[in-house]
Amino acid sequence: MIARTISLYKTSFTGLSKETWLLSVVMLINRSGTMVVPFMTLYLTGKEMNRSLSDAGIVMALFGLGSVIGAYFGGKFTDKIGFHKVQLVTLFCGGILFIILGQLHSYPLICIFTFVLSFVNEAFRPANSSAVAFYSNPENRTRSYSLHRLSVNLGWAVGTSVGGLVASFSYELLFWIDGLTNIAAAAMLFIIFKNKQTVIKKDAKKDEIIPVQSAYKDKTYVWFIVLVTLFGLCFFQLFTTIPKYFRDNLYLSERFIGLLMAINGLLIVAIEMVLIYILEQKKKNMFFIRFGVILCALSFFTLLLPGNAKFITLLMIVFITIGEITSMPFMTSYWTSRSNENNRGQYAALYTIAWGIGQTLGPFLCSMLVDATNFKVLFIVLGSILFITAFGFYKLSKR
Repeated sequence: MIARTISLYKTSFTGLSKETWLLSVVMLINRSGTMVVPFMTLYLTGKEMNRSLSDAGIVMALFGLGSVIGAYFGGKFTDKIGFHKVQLVTLFCGGILFIILGQLHSYPLICIFTFVLSFVNEAFRPANSSAVAFYSNPENRTRSYSLHRLSVNLGWAVGTSVGGLVASFSYELLFWIDGLTNIAAAAMLFIIFKNKQTVIKKDAKKDEIIPVQSAYKDKTYVWFIVLVTLFGLCFFQLFTTIPKYFRDNLYLSERFIGLLMAINGLLIVAIEMVLIYILEQKKKNMFFIRFGVILCALSFFTLLLPGNAKFITLLMIVFITIGEITSMPFMTSYWTSRSNENNRGQYAALYTIAWGIGQTLGPFLCSMLVDATNFKVLFIVLGSILFITAFGFYKLSKR
């Protein structure tokens, strides 16, 4: 049994290109320093800044707005100058901006620099997604993105667990670590890929065979993006309003909150590649998307249960993590399957924009809802939206 399990793990990681592995290492370095975003709401509402939850919601909404605009231009530049240059510029500049943001204490300046930082940071994502697609093939593309997510979440596990400890000592240090790891990732990307061809050379005959369809005119894909946006709006509460609920309503420490976020990443690292290897062979992508969205809905409803706060929050993290694992990789496979070499930046940009809109509207609307009512109402609303979204994916699969 043990030998079979080990063999299954080995098989799930085989067949992926060397470049895919290298991109994942770069992402691991970058995400190991991801400490600012999950603690940004706590930083703004804590004793350092002493702002209201609504003020923090505005900052996070600006972060989301910057990501929407940044993703659009990131996709444009990816199709024009190539994903390599876009990744290098955005990683390096993003690192500098993280360090600057940590030195600011004026609320208006924090709002401005948060927007600019997010713009630069999210312009990286379409280029990075296009790079993974470029170095994979249709047979292993879902696993290639899962390996990429594994590196993201392993870095996330390291970043959030260490971030909880750092936050209890100094929030400013979080910004320094995030900035320096961004710069380190840019340096490694430059060293590894400087002699590789990363800009797609378009062939006239190939362009005649593969029409360049605009992602913005693909009606089925646009509906898919609407559903992903709704999902993102709810999912991102895990990193914005939910940590405040854990701290202020359940009286959990920053260290324990960081541990919960780390568990999210570690579970993904432990089981996602094997699970995706098994599931992708069944070729039921939309079914697994729906199943994952339903699990995420249930995760918010678990927070309404009475009982030990640590057990309830741990149960919530397990539900939302399994939901994330069974939905997000197949969402990524869906958009890549509808694109080609000539328009992949557009499709990646629109997909990134969906998450950006979720980041923009989610913290703002949810913080306002909590201020007007309470967290229990928020959990009911989030769970209900996700059930409606799952139904939407069901209807989309029938088209």
